[in-house]
Amino acid sequence: MRSVSTVERNADRSLPGAKLTGLELLRFASALAVLIWHYQHFWYVADMPVDFIREKQPLYGLLWPLYNYGVYGVQVFWIISGYIFFWKYAAGIADGRVSGWKFLVLRFSRLYPLHLVTLVAVVVLQWKFQALSGQPFVYPNNDGFHLMLQLGLASNWGWEVGPSFNGPIWSISLEVVVYGLFFGVMRLVGSGRWVAPGMLLLGALGYLLKIPSQIFQCVFCFFLGGFVAQTGGGWPRKQGVDWLLRLLLLSAPLVFFGYGWQTSKPLLHLFVVGYSATLIHWLAEYCSLPRASQYWVELAGNLTYSSYLLHFPVQLSLMLLSAQIGRSLPKDSPAFLAAYLAVTFLLALWVYDRFEMPMQARIRGWFAPQRA
Repeated sequence: MRSVSTVERNADRSLPGAKLTGLELLRFASALAVLIWHYQHFWYVADMPVDFIREKQPLYGLLWPLYNYGVYGVQVFWIISGYIFFWKYAAGIADGRVSGWKFLVLRFSRLYPLHLVTLVAVVVLQWKFQALSGQPFVYPNNDGFHLMLQLGLASNWGWEVGPSFNGPIWSISLEVVVYGLFFGVMRLVGSGRWVAPGMLLLGALGYLLKIPSQIFQCVFCFFLGGFVAQTGGGWPRKQGVDWLLRLLLLSAPLVFFGYGWQTSKPLLHLFVVGYSATLIHWLAEYCSLPRASQYWVELAGNLTYSSYLLHFPVQLSLMLLSAQIGRSLPKDSPAFLAAYLAVTFLLALWVYDRFEMPMQARIRGWFAPQRA
């Protein structure tokens, strides 16, 4: 899971900031879903939950869709990434305006600084936690080999024994592979409208053949977002289309709440990606927010990457504090849930403003300065 910052997005005049403000809401909702899905970590002893009852988590009656299905926020992020990348980069890569070096610097400056900082934080925190408790917290494979994989953003390329260190980085490690695939496809065969459907078929084939690597799922979601970006603007803005989109958007949640929890996993995947693609099209092409709210919505959207990488270090810090003082965390309390979310998002805000954006600008200034 990764994010494209509003600053980065607005730098391209072909991608108006106001145009995609609606997607910021979806990005934030997806980040919140992942944070609540991972709330179950507070019941873990080593790498297994103990005495964990999902329905006993705080405010379950209100938040049950996120407690049960928040894991699919990652797939939604992949689709959003594909949408934005096709809109922003596809034509520029295809005609040579965006070089491989520039693309690499843009991605590296956006992703790697915070990944490195959170990785170092987890290394230190896990060492302290294991010294106190005798076992690691949640992610067990914290050895030198997996540290090398983490440093290379290769933690889930198939060489790993299992999850390690700052485990949520797994989705980013898959997505950077798809970035390379995207660049190669755009440069070699161009950005024609048949390209995204072709890559969709490749991702679907790998998934249907049950190839164990999740890279095919990432390919499918990313190029589904690209397909929506390429075809969305061509949909006629007619009243019938508006009503069809509204019907899809309103009916899909009813289907989900009606029997979504009873469906098989492949059907649930299909529902999530299909509904997300429709929602992304509507948010980007039809949804407009009041100008007064755009700043706050975009700010919330920009916290997605930092909150995604910071939430496990926050959890680990709280568990370390609990071990040090010898008292259990009040994890059943709605107040504790609210405090966990508030601390994570406030820290994400500070990190985004004081670290992410300054480091991104500095790295781009060093390695890919703007030319007249």
